[in-house]
Amino acid sequence: MSAAVSGQPKPFGSAQFWTVVFVVVLVAQVVTLYAMGRIPICACGYVKLFEPGVNTSGNSQHLSDWYTPSHIIHGFLFYWLTFAVMRRQAFGAKLFVASVIEVAWELLENSPIIINRYRSATMAIGYEGDSILNSTMDTVFMALGFLFAARMPVWVTVTVAIAFELLTGWLIRDNLTLNVLMLVWPVDAVRDWQGAL
Repeated sequence: MSAAVSGQPKPFGSAQFWTVVFVVVLVAQVVTLYAMGRIPICACGYVKLFEPGVNTSGNSQHLSDWYTPSHIIHGFLFYWLTFAVMRRQAFGAKLFVASVIEVAWELLENSPIIINRYRSATMAIGYEGDSILNSTMDTVFMALGFLFAARMPVWVTVTVAIAFELLTGWLIRDNLTLNVLMLVWPVDAVRDWQGAL
């Protein structure tokens, strides 16, 4: 008798299965970052819940920082992307794909080519890359954004994303939009404006 006929849940559609898969993805991220030579936690030797400085040695080293909203927005975007292209797939499968995309970006972001690109093209002159803790938390925050987008009306999610972009743009003169712009197509006027903070 099939699982569908007997009323038994499909193992590949269960929340427990996809939770384990998500944890495996996180572990793979940690192991790969360690192999890349990333430090486990901030070189300062302690862990903070939130790092308020932007151009400081603690940025991208702790549990969260002003770039955390960008990763939550990644979750919003990845939810809409996977919903559009994977309509018939299990929710967990969509989260898995989103997690793999986020982890791939985190690994690329912490490679010498992107670290040097940030230093040369953006205001992150002294950027050294993320700690393993910070990078892993970026993936966790993406997943939280994904879950938020799955449960909220589209207008709420869009409103939160715009609020995040406006807030971080105002407070630190950077956000997801500006980060992508400056990484892909640096604009001197934007860099000067950001550096004047």
